[in-house]
Amino acid sequence: MDLTAELKRVVRGEVMTETAVLDQASTDASIFKIEPRLVIRPLNSEDLVRLVQYVAAVKPQQPELSLTARSGGTDMSGGPLTDSVVVEFTPHFNRIIEVGREPEIPTGAGYAIVEPGVYYRDFEKVTLEQGLIMPSYPASREICTVGGIVANNSGGEKSLTYGKTEKYVAELTVILSDGREHVFKPLSAAELEEKKKADGLEGRIYREMHALLEQNFDLIQKSKPNVSKNSAGYYLWNIWDRRVFDLTRLLTGAQGTLGLITRIKFRLVPVKPHTGMLVMFLKDLDHLGEIIKTVRGYGPESFESYDDNTFALAIRFLPEMLRRMKGNLFRLALKFLPEIWLTITGGVPKLVLIAEFASADPAALQAKLRSVQAAVKKDYGLTSRITKDAAETQKYWIMRRESFNLLRQHVRGKHTAPFIDDIVVRPEQLPVFLPRLHRILEPYRRELTYTVAGHAGDGNFHIIPLMDLKDPAQRALIPDLSAKVYDLIKEFNGSITGEHNDGIIRTPYLDRMYSREILALFQKTKDIFDPQNIFNPGKKVGGDLRNILKYMKTD
Repeated sequence: MDLTAELKRVVRGEVMTETAVLDQASTDASIFKIEPRLVIRPLNSEDLVRLVQYVAAVKPQQPELSLTARSGGTDMSGGPLTDSVVVEFTPHFNRIIEVGREPEIPTGAGYAIVEPGVYYRDFEKVTLEQGLIMPSYPASREICTVGGIVANNSGGEKSLTYGKTEKYVAELTVILSDGREHVFKPLSAAELEEKKKADGLEGRIYREMHALLEQNFDLIQKSKPNVSKNSAGYYLWNIWDRRVFDLTRLLTGAQGTLGLITRIKFRLVPVKPHTGMLVMFLKDLDHLGEIIKTVRGYGPESFESYDDNTFALAIRFLPEMLRRMKGNLFRLALKFLPEIWLTITGGVPKLVLIAEFASADPAALQAKLRSVQAAVKKDYGLTSRITKDAAETQKYWIMRRESFNLLRQHVRGKHTAPFIDDIVVRPEQLPVFLPRLHRILEPYRRELTYTVAGHAGDGNFHIIPLMDLKDPAQRALIPDLSAKVYDLIKEFNGSITGEHNDGIIRTPYLDRMYSREILALFQKTKDIFDPQNIFNPGKKVGGDLRNILKYMKTD
């Protein structure tokens, strides 16, 4: 059977097998490359309905056939990669349908209804026109889509205050394995009972998921990771608190393994117009947990960090850093004099903490910044500075975001290799955890070039080495080092992924976080929603350690 010809009869959108299209869909921001059989760009929901119905009908004869959603392709875990059919949402599912305010909510909160293929950068421009924002955007905000943000339950620099995407998904429209479009939103206990009476797949999902959650309620609640953010596994503990039943909390972060999202309703928050930053330079990590606790007590909107390697890179590549900041190079260079002088007189700091505060009142904002600065000086003797303006604040954000990108561009023959890129522990554990982490990484210094940066206020750190993936010995390091780091995470009851999700790279390691009983409940959840394994197989459940080596890039 000619699958391409068959699917061209099924959908009105593009069915593509051109080499350039397949090559583009073969990679994301991960270490993997998998060429799909073909790429479909559905025109509308009717296309998707027919597509899912077709796959469900032929699945018994073609068990390898599956559908994997893709939007921006910025995923770092291999989530949108498959050797079967890629369903690409950016070409046609790219409408911002409505943005408005909720008049009954006095805080000025708003909402947006949007399709999953909309780029976040375009979405934010529209919401900001009404003084609103969806605050859980990731660092890839300029190139990712809102559908990917939901599929990964993304978080970022504002998650400390605002939480992750799961808090901002009010409603999801999803095509399930029955080939029908369903709307999911929070339900009261009475509404849940009505849903359970429905015929077909939707009624069965509500009945069986409610039974699964009730019968294992205590086990599930005890298994919730005790960290500020987590993207590992299915979020069973978030669905049912015996008052509200909300399957959007499961579908958010499911990486497209339970169905295809066609429409999203987001909750939005008002933007605070004035911001300021306190930058703190740590010579050691001895009081890091206490420092984080002290600063968090003042309510920063963002609380980030980067290590000595990142700081040194910013100084090393200063001319290019200045070009990325844009503006008068001489004036910009003057802004780096404090860092240059600090390096000359006191050496490179072990860690730099940047805490950004926001307020509607500029005077109150400055008073708070001075209070935090005085507190960290008095209690910990920290050298710190309050940024003078938006340009100086932006300098530190660029140092945080761009130093590693500059390093990557200057090291020949090596590429970014995210595999231990998203670890989380409790912030108060960091003074003990980080030195132990560095002891694990130190023997690999000859093979790996890396920086450690992340969300200090959340205890969430990103380690993305540069590696030569053509070298079999370096490829072999990945499962070896992953196991060591994740064993350490297990010892600290942390999470192996706070934001970037499981995908190919972490699904085989979920047993480092969860018991066999919980892993079985994850599989049962997948079976309830997708008994034929139509949607994005091998992610969240069913992942194999061998796939990491099989699909790893070698060029």
